[in-house]
Amino acid sequence: MRFLLVEDSDELARAVASRLAMEGHGVDHAPTLADARHFLETVPYDLILLDISLPDGDGRDFLVRERAARRDTPVIMMTASASVSDRVSTLDQGADDYITKPFDFAELQARCRAVLRRRDGAIDSRRHFAGFVFDSLAATLTVAGEVRELRARELRLLEILLSRPGQAYSKAHLIDRLFSFDEEVSDNAIEVYVGRLRRKLEGSGARLETLRGVGYRLIPE
Repeated sequence: MRFLLVEDSDELARAVASRLAMEGHGVDHAPTLADARHFLETVPYDLILLDISLPDGDGRDFLVRERAARRDTPVIMMTASASVSDRVSTLDQGADDYITKPFDFAELQARCRAVLRRRDGAIDSRRHFAGFVFDSLAATLTVAGEVRELRARELRLLEILLSRPGQAYSKAHLIDRLFSFDEEVSDNAIEVYVGRLRRKLEGSGARLETLRGVGYRLIPE
């Protein structure tokens, strides 16, 4: 997925981006609210990680404006305050979750997964489709009882394709969803991940179809 990290500490931002990249997410770092607004005008994001205290304003005010504009991208607030009243007010202002600094990276990753599952209306991490079972938490694909492990970006690619089976996704769209601005990516990279995922899907009733000049889609055979 494509995340926007709004955090003025370069050290913390690098650490968070590195951990999330290990799970296959593309992460763009905005050190100020002005940078965040610029990113949001350019790219659609799946999740925003938003600090409260930023050099050019309060993250909560930014959140309120986003919700007032009817933009519903999930937001996890990152706050140094352990006050119950602060956490409650942040949730009431439209945050989907919060995490208190300093935090454990494993907890942050778990909260990101939980918020994304709620966004998609999923309670169970497993998805059944065309003869296979996809478990996003275990990072596995099960075909005819055989469990096949997925690498991080194979997993994220399958998540995207499974979110709307039958819909075609262009290479440019997949690059935007899977990689950050800082990563140099060619169209061939998407072909590599598509090829790997096709091999993992062999024996199931699903087909990862190439639509020449359009992109890729996941359909039942």
